[in-house]
Amino acid sequence: MNEAGTGVLGLLGGTFDPLHVAHLRLAVEAREALGLCEVRFVPAGTPPLRAVPQCAARDRLAMVEQALATLPGFSVDPGEVLAAADSPAPSYTVATLERQRRQHGPQRPLVLLLGADAFARLESWHRWRELFALAHIGVATRPGHEMRVGAGNTALDAEFAARRGVATDLAGAPAGRIVPFAITALEISATVIRERLARGLSVRYLVPDAVLDYIETRQLYRTPHGH
Repeated sequence: MNEAGTGVLGLLGGTFDPLHVAHLRLAVEAREALGLCEVRFVPAGTPPLRAVPQCAARDRLAMVEQALATLPGFSVDPGEVLAAADSPAPSYTVATLERQRRQHGPQRPLVLLLGADAFARLESWHRWRELFALAHIGVATRPGHEMRVGAGNTALDAEFAARRGVATDLAGAPAGRIVPFAITALEISATVIRERLARGLSVRYLVPDAVLDYIETRQLYRTPHGH
């Protein structure tokens, strides 16, 4: 059954451990640059290529939900977190996109939003070639940095050369294009935020206020003795 909506939908996955303001800026600027009607955040249940998240999946989901509760144009998909509650199987992006396709139908344009570093590692992803049949890929780059994948002789380089497009291409097909777009460079990482919290230091203005309230209420990311 198709969900209502026909505009170009952006999909932003991640562990969001925790969600921080650079995630929100990426979503805002992707919406503007790519002409997206909405950006849907998809918190990972069991990420396959990263260390186990420090925070439980339900808490990570709750932080995203609270951060986006009052922001128009942004929504949360709990599907990966709910699936992880039933099975410890890895949350592969290709399976997430297959689920999104079933939800939105074969014709709605979907755009998987990735950072340039993640895109450069795409060949290590599970069934990576199938991603292009399921969604477009929007690649966030730093201003002034020309998009480069490799030396020009990898399978991903060939896909990039064949599929590279511009934002106006996205609405014309449900999937298949790779569109780079520049975003404001913010040197903020979840790792640094977790380290500051473990040391009892402030992360105000690095995370949304709703996320900070949730972290403080639940005493997340603290060391056992609060040091």
